Amino acid sequence: MGQYWSHSLELRQEHRLITSGIYRYIRHPMYAFGWLLSIAQGLLLQNWIAGPSGLVSFALLYFLRVRREEQMMLDQFGDQYQAYMNRTGRVIPRLH
Repeated sequence: MGQYWSHSLELRQEHRLITSGIYRYIRHPMYAFGWLLSIAQGLLLQNWIAGPSGLVSFALLYFLRVRREEQMMLDQFGDQYQAYMNRTGRVIPRLH
């Protein structure tokens, strides 16, 4: 992703769709990592507040952001991104 990464939802000038590397299998590897980390924290921390709080926080971020992000990509890349969506999973690889 390199130069195209941003903490906010934005496309840069000359932005291009990356579909190689890990992106060949899933569209959002950073969110996949976030889910794994949040679930692991919930399972490993013995505190009933601290454990699930990471999962709840990440779930809020994910569900509030990912649809807007994908819509932005569809608006920018159109059919190319739709085809990419059809062949890849969002955070879990699709079995073909």
